[in-house]
Amino acid sequence: PADAVLLEVGLGGRLDATNVITRPRLTVIMPVSMDHADKLGDSVAKIAAEKAGILKRGVRCIVARQDEEAMASIESVARNVRAPLSVCGQDFEAFEQRGRLVFQAEERLLDLALPALIGTHQIGNAGAAVAAALELADLGLDEAAIEQGLKTVEWPARMQRLNAGPLAAELQPGSELWLDGGHNPAGAAALAETLAALEERAPKPLVLVFGLMGQKDARGYLAPFRGLARSVVTVPIPGAHETPHTPEGLATLASELGFAASPAAGVIEALRRIAASPGPKRIVICGSLYLAGQVLALQDGTHVQSN
Repeated sequence: PADAVLLEVGLGGRLDATNVITRPRLTVIMPVSMDHADKLGDSVAKIAAEKAGILKRGVRCIVARQDEEAMASIESVARNVRAPLSVCGQDFEAFEQRGRLVFQAEERLLDLALPALIGTHQIGNAGAAVAAALELADLGLDEAAIEQGLKTVEWPARMQRLNAGPLAAELQPGSELWLDGGHNPAGAAALAETLAALEERAPKPLVLVFGLMGQKDARGYLAPFRGLARSVVTVPIPGAHETPHTPEGLATLASELGFAASPAAGVIEALRRIAASPGPKRIVICGSLYLAGQVLALQDGTHVQSN
């Protein structure tokens, strides 16, 4: 008995099961980038066309900021099905100003709290969320409710700080442990940008604990961290539903890209190896939501589920 149901598409959009909802109240397309290319297409334009398959005749779609290729595909599908669009950069804008989130549309100007999620890319994500919420104002999503949502939002495994618990206990005093489940080059670029900002404010040697599913672009993922991460420890992803990259293969690739890299048998071994060298470090476990699930199970002391 929900007031509103947010249905997230599983993969793509055009062929996704969420299309059983033939008349949604609203659709939303977040930034499109290269991912699942083996299933959705080998270009951003093709992937965007698949994602635009959620558009419905007469149903407004909130479109986060896109590159030109993706936007052209979305606009083409929207014309065919006669779906009105509200597009970031055209119909609304969101930006940080003096420690606040400013949302601006043709007839609205909102001065809001910054989202509680870390990273400048979350400003754009928040802007699309605010635009969607304003379309649903009759559900009670007024400015106060929107601001409360921004201040209290949580997103596990998206630049999540693991302050305490068994994993953090393995590290040298003063070290930081972060978890991020982004798994494509665009997600890696956003993570690297966030870590670069942290490095500027509070410098610490950055070490990646890295695992990746076999269909993913390992070289594209690691590239944004060149010149930022000191070293990479690669790990397996046990129980994954498809074959992951091997730690040995990832370590070889990382070495070719100029990182000091070595494989480990698992996350705990990786953290212990990192802690064996003196001094505090900034450690980020990254590359896979499947790996993130394993890490959160270890953190919570729960049984590690097979994927």
